[in-house]
Amino acid sequence: MPSLTIENYVKTIYEICSRQQDKPAATGQLARALGVLPGTVTSMMKTLSYSELASYQPYEGVRLTASGNALALRVLRRHRLIELFLVRTLELSWDEVHEEAENMEHAVSDLLVDRIEVFLGYPDFDPHGDPIPKSDGTVLMSTGTSLNAVEVGTEVKVVRVLDQSSDFLKELTEKGIEIETILKVLSVEADQLCLSIGAGPSFKLAIDLARLILVK
Repeated sequence: MPSLTIENYVKTIYEICSRQQDKPAATGQLARALGVLPGTVTSMMKTLSYSELASYQPYEGVRLTASGNALALRVLRRHRLIELFLVRTLELSWDEVHEEAENMEHAVSDLLVDRIEVFLGYPDFDPHGDPIPKSDGTVLMSTGTSLNAVEVGTEVKVVRVLDQSSDFLKELTEKGIEIETILKVLSVEADQLCLSIGAGPSFKLAIDLARLILVK
């Protein structure tokens, strides 16, 4: 049975590779995402390679093998279903559930996760718009355009956020932004967007934050 550390690594590798069109995940990227030293990542890459969960090339990066990919999807399935369960049943906010799911995802059984999926009505997406892998390993392709790339005057719907840190999500909540919020881009300045929600007042959002919001 894979350890908690191995599960965290394969999940993180999968997420990084998915966001950069399946390019290998670099050691530095993994170190920042996991909050560890690059040397620690390098040691774990050797472990994952030995376990045939990943293919690692120094100075190039790491990719998951078929076995590693399957394990990553299994962990993500648990994580994202737990997040949605906590939002819908316990009414936790979307900025609270990520850390809770991180703690729970390694402890729940596949049987319990399957029951949660049935209870929730076989959902396709979690509270942050991330696709939920199915029990057979299939996962919907997530599409969307970064908010910072939208033309002025366009109305769009928020479909996904790429940062699940509490501070980022709280800032979006304060501005009234959540999944399925309809935004209109009023203007673009050097480092921020001017936006509105419906007939509400305009407000500004930093470009660096807008890059982390996917819209349609």
